Amino acid sequence: MVQKQQAAAGPVTEPKKRRRVGFSPADTGVEANECIKIYLVSNKEEVDSPDISSVKPVDLNDFFDGDGKIYGYQGLKINVWINSISLHSYADITYQSTTNGDKGITDLKSALQNIFAETIVDNKDEFLQTFSTQRDFIRNMVSNGEVMRSGATDGSSNNAEVVPSDLQVIRMEIGSPNAGLLYSRLVPLVLLFVDGSNPIDVTDPDWHLYLLIQKKEEKEDPLYRIVGFTAIYKFYRYPDRLRMRLSQILVLPSFQGKRLGSYLMEVVNNVAITENVYDLTVEEPSEKFQHIRTCIDINRLRSFDPIKPDIDSAVQTLTKGKLPKKAQIPRFTPPLNSIEKVRESLKINKKQFLKCWEILIYLALDPIDKYMEDYTSVITNHVRTDILGKDIETPKKQVVDVPSSFEPEASFVVFKSANGEEANTNVQVDENKPDQEQQLKQLVEERIREIKLVAEKVSKSCPEVKV
Repeated sequence: MVQKQQAAAGPVTEPKKRRRVGFSPADTGVEANECIKIYLVSNKEEVDSPDISSVKPVDLNDFFDGDGKIYGYQGLKINVWINSISLHSYADITYQSTTNGDKGITDLKSALQNIFAETIVDNKDEFLQTFSTQRDFIRNMVSNGEVMRSGATDGSSNNAEVVPSDLQVIRMEIGSPNAGLLYSRLVPLVLLFVDGSNPIDVTDPDWHLYLLIQKKEEKEDPLYRIVGFTAIYKFYRYPDRLRMRLSQILVLPSFQGKRLGSYLMEVVNNVAITENVYDLTVEEPSEKFQHIRTCIDINRLRSFDPIKPDIDSAVQTLTKGKLPKKAQIPRFTPPLNSIEKVRESLKINKKQFLKCWEILIYLALDPIDKYMEDYTSVITNHVRTDILGKDIETPKKQVVDVPSSFEPEASFVVFKSANGEEANTNVQVDENKPDQEQQLKQLVEERIREIKLVAEKVSKSCPEVKV
């Protein structure tokens, strides 16, 4: 076998070293919701105590630019302590290391100040001192306020047996002394716990605060603390009336589940009646608050005698036999005079009353299972009306192709058909109609679910509803 000869070995040389280039791993960031915890505390002993549970705020990611993440930190933990007596706050920030990657290092101080503003204290010792130095902050702020109710003063109140006697509801005009300063310290709570809410304009004198205050007797002077509050706006209605709009309402997390939100709403309802405003409205209510509000209003309406004959009449129509085809389903809405009586006497606005009316009929149907199919048809009619802005049984505009010597696309007539009936098979139909019908079905199912939830609560007696 012939083997290939190798060249004579030359001098041994060191292999050329290649330069290594290192790449740091990409900084994926950490969501604010994952690394920030919020604590409400009423004394300095509770700070850092393992017995104190954090409270769940709204989506904290919304307070951080872009994708809601914090960049440049490894092992980041932020514990924010809020003094429920003075409403000051302190952020305890710890992390293992920082890395200035492609997205830089998030400015935590600036981000937290966007939430807590001037209430945040940089030094922990200074924060701990606020429990003593600012002990009388709330008492001093509300000293000029108007006491609207103390505890359960009315034996007829549904809340009389559950509301502690050490509670007061105090009203303050936002332009009055101290009201603006007090609200500025409430703003972080609004941002953290009232979903989608923005601070009110403290320069507008038409804003009023209704503050739910706990007055706790102690060896020294009484200790005042805020349990909850609501912001109400009064605005003009032509020609000579005022309307009330509830913009924000909050019961602090540690006091929730004790019906105190219902108690606060009861006071606001009584003010609307006593001061004879045109009506009371709510600005973009959350699903939870709308449920509570509706339970309260249903309880009021069930004892309002002037509308009982109209409810009985609607129920009789619904139970006397099978309803006609859907295009001729009666409206089953309250008469205009009932809407007016409810607004004038209870200050429940029309939109809210129409929602309650559906529930009042549901509660009056017995047995409900027997009439559920027809009742669902009625609700479908209402939902479709809400979406399209017109009733299902009203005349519909129809578009019909007609022979013509002109452009085919321009050859059609528009007319109204009686009772909403289809004129002929040549009527043009929206290609997305199946999707619309499916969406309508889902909306009806959601409305029925809400109706059943409220009916179940008020059937057990509205005082059982907790907020």
